[in-house]
Amino acid sequence: MKTDISGMKTDTLNTKADVPDMKSDTPNTKADMPDTKSDTPNTKTDVPDMKPDTPNTKTDIPDMKPDTPNIKTAIILVSEAGLNSARLLLKELPGATIFTPRHEEGCTHIESAGSFTADNFNRYGAFIFIGAMGICVRSIAPCVKNKYTDPAVVCVDSTGKYAISVLSGHIGGANELAVVVAGILGAEPVVTTQSDLTGLWALDRLPGRFGWFPVIRATSPAPSPAEPASTEEKTRVCMNEAIGIFVAGKPTALLLEVRDEGTDWLEAHLPAHVEVFYRLEDIDPARFELVLCVSPKIPPLEGKPLICYVPRVLHAGIGLAHQAEPVNIVMKALQDELKACNIPLQAIASFSTIDAKREEPVVKSLEGKWELRFYTAGELAEVEVPTPSPTVMKHMGTPSVCEAAAILSAGNAQLVMPKRKGGNYTIAVAVDIRAVRRGHIEIVGAGPGSPDLISVRGRQMLEKADLILYAGSLVPRELTLCAKPGATVRSSASMDLEEQFALMKEFYDKGKFIVRLHTGDPCIYGAIQEQMNYFDRHNMSYHITPGISSFQAAAAALKSQFTIPEKVQSIILTRGEGRTPMPEREKLHLLARSQSTMCIFLSAGIAEQVQAELLQEYPETTPVAVCYHLTWQDERIFTGELKDLARIVKENSLTLTTMIVVGEAIGNREGLSRLYAHEFKHLFRQ
Repeated sequence: MKTDISGMKTDTLNTKADVPDMKSDTPNTKADMPDTKSDTPNTKTDVPDMKPDTPNTKTDIPDMKPDTPNIKTAIILVSEAGLNSARLLLKELPGATIFTPRHEEGCTHIESAGSFTADNFNRYGAFIFIGAMGICVRSIAPCVKNKYTDPAVVCVDSTGKYAISVLSGHIGGANELAVVVAGILGAEPVVTTQSDLTGLWALDRLPGRFGWFPVIRATSPAPSPAEPASTEEKTRVCMNEAIGIFVAGKPTALLLEVRDEGTDWLEAHLPAHVEVFYRLEDIDPARFELVLCVSPKIPPLEGKPLICYVPRVLHAGIGLAHQAEPVNIVMKALQDELKACNIPLQAIASFSTIDAKREEPVVKSLEGKWELRFYTAGELAEVEVPTPSPTVMKHMGTPSVCEAAAILSAGNAQLVMPKRKGGNYTIAVAVDIRAVRRGHIEIVGAGPGSPDLISVRGRQMLEKADLILYAGSLVPRELTLCAKPGATVRSSASMDLEEQFALMKEFYDKGKFIVRLHTGDPCIYGAIQEQMNYFDRHNMSYHITPGISSFQAAAAALKSQFTIPEKVQSIILTRGEGRTPMPEREKLHLLARSQSTMCIFLSAGIAEQVQAELLQEYPETTPVAVCYHLTWQDERIFTGELKDLARIVKENSLTLTTMIVVGEAIGNREGLSRLYAHEFKHLFRQ
């Protein structure tokens, strides 16, 4: 019996593009292996050199700097009037220090802004000058090199009215730092880069943001001065050509061959001059002046400027002869096999093999550089592969090592590089199942009812969905009005579970994006467990976007904090026993013993029973609130005492979508917290 690998779990997908050096100092000795020549065509394509220690002039870009203000920051106080601004920034920016030619308490004294900057320009991730722009510019001018290595520089005027991004706006993060600084000071951020002003992507920052490795192919020649240009200079020319075309609004093709967080973001923020494709063969190069792609394989497009953003989503399985050496020669051969299939080394997330090869020199050379995975012969033998080998079966007890290992690691039988053979090795590559572009189901929490209380992500999911299947008896249809033209919007109120599954699978099998829209937060009485069971059994891709629960909406509507210091520190979310039996240990009267704030779902129809159970433990004067259609247009809220609960529900004909809240926290204004008391010290307030 062959193993169905489709449902196998894998570790969290890491698409970071840092690739270690594959060179090894292992001694070179010969090893024999049966002849295993491959029938796979070895078609050469212009793919960048993939040795990490030998940068290719077309492709390598220095590491992108993080886009966070939580970096080592020098605040240069030039103007005395800016002291308060400097001290405020010091409090809000971790890793910041104030430097000034003046003698001020809490500041480090320096001789001058210019000399300090010259001596420390590469020791800080960011500089914030407080004073005149001219002083800032003169201080940094002798130090400026290029946008890939220069730190972020922001200038704040002495009155704290403007925060101006001066240098390294994208890669250094000065644009975002200017926004952060402006927010702290209540100032206006000033950003002048064209892509930011026009809402376009910053192409040079996408690799750092999403963990991709950029491979760049340009049509214009690299600089050719009297002496050869450096790799860094050639890289800047190639990237800048693409950026120039892009920000000018020229027709651009975007090829998305895999899916991850970054590709979802690109599709959600698509400029008007960019057209999306999912297959290379659908692109007519004559229609476009620039091609961008996100793929673990470099597309063979010639004659057009190209940036291929390479995510680490491939898993390489390797088979090795006994003591396969020389190690450096084997490693070079493995890289060449990848290169022949247009696969950069930066796309490889892991190497895997049979556990019997754990101590092989080649495997040892990979330790600490890539994630390594090992499988038993039995595990590998259960995997169905395209090219099983009787020879491998005879020696290793499994008909496949490299293909089976790659498939197991990827959780996916889709090989982007079937087995390729050398004198003492085999290698195959599979794409991680989580990166495959296929149908997807997003279970979205709609929130308590009001369309403006769905999360930003939830709204984005609805806007991109091909099918919205919403819980019509609990979710207002208004929430679905943001659906894109052509989307199918259906209520599940009249459907049984099998009908819902059939509809979702119909769209899923076509590669469509589906939103299953549930009320509140799906994890609370959302009935999603049986759906996830179905999705798991059919190996369907799905994810949950949380929502605001009605108990949170109740707290807001009641203007209440449901926890009271030293008195009530627990919130119980539960329901009364109706058609669905309650576990004996969770009977209402047992839960009520804690006197916690209790939020009771789905129980308005059994209000008398609920009241009777609660009165066994709560005083009859305990505050109670009955909340109907929280945040809906016809919201109604009734308050009283526990002894009147059943009467309130009956007199107002409250049934479905009604939340019952019980506890002293309702409307409470006593027992104040000491969290913000002056004497209460903690990590962020010493």
